[in-house]
Parts: sequence; C-alpha cells; structure tokens
Amino acid sequence: MIASVDGRIAPTAETTIPLGDDGLYRGDGVFEVIRLYGGRPFELAAHLDRLERSAAAIELPVERAPLEQEIAALLERNGDADAQLRLLVTRGGRRICLIEPLTDWSGPATLASVTYSPSVILNGVKSLSYGANMQATRIAKRRGADEALLVRPDGIVLEPPTSTIFWVSGDELRTPALDAGILDSITRRILLERVGAAEGEYPLDDALGASEAFLASTTREVQTISAIDDRRLEAGPRTAEAAAAFAAAVEEALDTPQPPPG
Repeated sequence: MIASVDGRIAPTAETTIPLGDDGLYRGDGVFEVIRLYGGRPFELAAHLDRLERSAAAIELPVERAPLEQEIAALLERNGDADAQLRLLVTRGGRRICLIEPLTDWSGPATLASVTYSPSVILNGVKSLSYGANMQATRIAKRRGADEALLVRPDGIVLEPPTSTIFWVSGDELRTPALDAGILDSITRRILLERVGAAEGEYPLDDALGASEAFLASTTREVQTISAIDDRRLEAGPRTAEAAAAFAAAVEEALDTPQPPPG
C-alpha cells in the first residue's frame, strides 16, 4: 500500500502526520473512498464534488487542484491494480491519499438493527467523525450480524454505517430519502437513475417485511442481504437488476476516455 501526504508519496507504513492535527485529535475533517477498476477511479469527479460539499458544510478549506495532482501521481505509481483510493482532508490542513486493498464483499450480508440518532449538524457530511457508525457495527457483530442497520429512535430506517440500503416492499423498490438523515451516496444516485426506487421515511417493519433487499456502496457495489434481524431474505430479481445496472454504469465509464485528474 502506498500513500501521499501533501504530495509526498511513500509506503503507507512509513507515512506520518504531525501530532496536533485536529483530524486526529477530534475527528475533524472529511473523507471519500473511490473504487479503482484496473487502476482507474470510478466517478472521481463526483466524489471530489461531494468532498468539497462536506468540507464547506463544516467550514473546512479544501484546495482541489493540489489534491487532484496528488491523486494523479499516486494513481500512476499504483499501476492497473483493482483497489480503493481513500482521500482525507484534515482540520490541520493535511491532504492524505491512500491506495488500499479491496474488502471482499462477494457473499450476502446479514444486518442487525441498531438505534441511532443522526447529528443534524453533520447530516449529509462524510466526516472523519465516524466513531458512532463504527460502534454501531460492533454492536451488530456482537448480535451475530455482519453489519448494522441504523434506525432512528422513532423507528425510521436510515442506512448501514458505510453503505445504503434498498428493499422490495410489495412490488415497489424502496430506499430511505435523503431528508431522513442519510448520506447522498453516489452508488445510490446511480441506481436511482438506472433502475428507479421510491424514496421516503419508512419504518423498520417495512424493511423487515421485504421480499428481498440489498446494500449498495462504492466498494460493495450491490450486495445481497440475507437477513435483517431475525427475518431471512433471499436474493431476488430486483437485486439482480440493480447489480446488472451498476455493472453497466461501470463498464460505460471505463469505456469512456477520461482526462487524468489535475
């Protein structure tokens, strides 16, 4: 694995940042994770746009041009491997880019619902303050599940800590609305454009009564859900449709010549 900190590229194990950065002390900063297919980033511009929106929401200055140049240099060093690119911008002014191996999400996922109250101030912000999300995952794992499904105190479904959720209720594909308190997922947006889904504030019982469900994210792509709490689910046609639609979006993007970042 290799990383770039403010343009200085080195193996990740040899990369350092000074103490005193509030990105470390207080989780004050923003981040993005971008999938690399054969070394090429998917939807890089959309991820950088969202990083800028997140930074603006917490009044964090971001210099996009140097970041794009540093990404280009790191991608050139990485070659054509499938991987993920993690970007961080900290309150201390550090620009950090890392090439990381992909997690294997090939199998189905099981979820356990965990009560979670979104922070209004950070709604829609991909912030480094992810402690609550990660604790929710640990709670779910203690219950024997792979991942948490965050549910508001009033029983409204939100999202898992690092992905978004879709399910089929009756004949309708559904996903939580942004206004419910979830992140504007880029993968979610692509699926809404290509396969469509109803958006709303849905109670947990609606998801528990689903005939099929799946997770969607940059690194997972489309992942079947095999259980929510004690409710078993099977892979179904809408999950297959979503997976095919996302694969087509990736193929189209990779077939289109793209200028290098920066």
